[in-house]
Amino acid sequence: MGHACTHDEYPGPNGNEHPVVAVLAIIAIIAAIVLIGWVRLEVHGTDDIEAALTEPVADGDVVVAPKPDLKGDEEREVEAAVTSSRFATGFGH
Repeated sequence: MGHACTHDEYPGPNGNEHPVVAVLAIIAIIAAIVLIGWVRLEVHGTDDIEAALTEPVADGDVVVAPKPDLKGDEEREVEAAVTSSRFATGFGH
């Protein structure tokens, strides 16, 4: 025990990674992050972000009233059925 993968058959890293490879890897990671953010904005827009940023911040002493529920009865029933179906099939997340 305690000697897993420490044999001569499995030598450790040799440290010969070229610096250009490391720099290219970092550039690829940054490009992926930028592309994912760009696609998110293109697909979903910025309305939800703007709403979250312009929403008033509540202090501990200030009580903010909840937003009124504007859904109809039929829409509430459909939403409840979809939610219960997701949890029943294991797709709750």
